[in-house]
Amino acid sequence: MDATDRRIVDLLRGNARLSYAELARQVGLTPPSVHERVGKLETAGVLQGYHADVPPETIGLGVTALIGIVQQSDTEIDDVVAALRELPEVESCYFLAGEESFLLKVRVGTMAELEQLIVRLNRIRGVARTRTTVALSTKWEGRPQPAREPPPS
Repeated sequence: MDATDRRIVDLLRGNARLSYAELARQVGLTPPSVHERVGKLETAGVLQGYHADVPPETIGLGVTALIGIVQQSDTEIDDVVAALRELPEVESCYFLAGEESFLLKVRVGTMAELEQLIVRLNRIRGVARTRTTVALSTKWEGRPQPAREPPPS
């Protein structure tokens, strides 16, 4: 990925609806050249999809929480991950170093729904305990970082 590809990625991360013509204008190429580059970035897995950015509260998901999970030592990580993947409330799942094995970002509509989710999480085979932090508000999230040149191998 060269500097032009990184610029295209940055532009699309800022606005995935930019036309090839507008991308071309901003990077100094022709629209067909940009179309070809975007196709190669998609094929390479650099661009994995396009989505609508919808504020969660506008679709009834006004409660955001971060839930740390301590895994039981005698269970497989993949089994816990498979069970977590089945929960639609889990927006993100991070595998951690430290006492907690996972950190989940979850979204639900009410505190009662959060309570029900925590009960379900604690019933998953391999979950020893959870620790929950409720977000009072979101100042920002998903801020794209500029694409960087990978370190030399």
